[in-house]
Amino acid sequence: MPKTAIIGGGAAGFFLAVTLKEMMPEMSVTIFESGSKVLRKVAVSGGGRCNCTNTFEDVGDLKEVYPRGHRLMKRLMKGFSERDAYAWFERHGVRLTVHDDHCVFPQSQDSQTIINCFLHYCRRYGVEICTGMRIDALDALADYDYVCVTTGGQPRASGLQWLADTGHKIESPVPSLFTFNIEDAPLRSLMGTVTENTSVMIPGTSFRASGALLVTHWGMSGPAILRLSSYAARHLADCHYQSALSVNWTGRKENEVSGELLRLSVQYPQKTLGNVRPYDLPSRLWSHLLTKGMGEKAEKRWGELGKKDVNRLVNILTNDNYPISGRSHIRDEFVTCGGVALDSVNSNTLESRVRPHLYFAGEVLDIDGVTGGFNFQAAWTTAASVAAAIAAACKATDHQERPLAV
Repeated sequence: MPKTAIIGGGAAGFFLAVTLKEMMPEMSVTIFESGSKVLRKVAVSGGGRCNCTNTFEDVGDLKEVYPRGHRLMKRLMKGFSERDAYAWFERHGVRLTVHDDHCVFPQSQDSQTIINCFLHYCRRYGVEICTGMRIDALDALADYDYVCVTTGGQPRASGLQWLADTGHKIESPVPSLFTFNIEDAPLRSLMGTVTENTSVMIPGTSFRASGALLVTHWGMSGPAILRLSSYAARHLADCHYQSALSVNWTGRKENEVSGELLRLSVQYPQKTLGNVRPYDLPSRLWSHLLTKGMGEKAEKRWGELGKKDVNRLVNILTNDNYPISGRSHIRDEFVTCGGVALDSVNSNTLESRVRPHLYFAGEVLDIDGVTGGFNFQAAWTTAASVAAAIAAACKATDHQERPLAV
């Protein structure tokens, strides 16, 4: 009986185990997890609701959602896409629902539903689960025919040293998907303020993102910030998380904003600036921007605005600058940029190029996505690809050996 060892009891590891057993019921599969509990990250993901994938309906290019690994994901998703993942979970008893932002969750809105699904099918198929078992040397699994590493993202390079020692190239891991610390008291006083269509960028670079933005008591969060942190993960790490941040609170171009302000000045000439909010900006935010951009002129009427006044308002609305002074984690939902370099694996099978019958799936690879279910989709896609590769390799070996047994 062929044997497969899976190192890591997370999303990719369990998906791989179940999928492989369905492809090859005769395969003996064991999951080794170093911690006392499995699927811990699944439990806390999406605020405990598990944003398990995305419809990808508003994704024009995978590079938009996979800053690292988009080319490999494009190749692998031809074999196992977001639609395949959706169908897989529904087929295994997890009813799903699609939100307006294209994020996919269990209908139960409870990550335990996903966890229960994995545990149920592992029991049903006889997958052995060993917790408290740290594997950091491949020699410990010499009795297994195939070994899969699904240990997830590692916060420090030392966690990947055992793979580097076997000849694999490692891209140094750094945090991705984090919020920004901003030492600006007037901004922080707006904590709880949300803007829906906001663009953010790192001045002097090509890193930019858009979406909802949340002002917090430590700085800024929300999808726009999380996406920017993902795109600029290595740049911000190199800067020790000290950088300028430019915020376009309207998400529109300067000429559009200028035209809107001129329209308001004609429509509401007698009203003070504070009483008419462009683009329905939150009142506290608009008051903050007026004070910051206009100073003593913040009490002016719209009809009193001169060309320089309009330019000041356009600038503060579309290019409001703040200093990033650090980063903050999102609870336990950490994601890392880095891992096993993609040129160390076969791009079709994810088998190691330096160690036969050794495979990688999930975030241990140098693949990471923005927020919105894309990291889980990478886990499902890479795990399914590895399961298919092992099944094919095992059957090919069996076919070659069968004549010898006759």
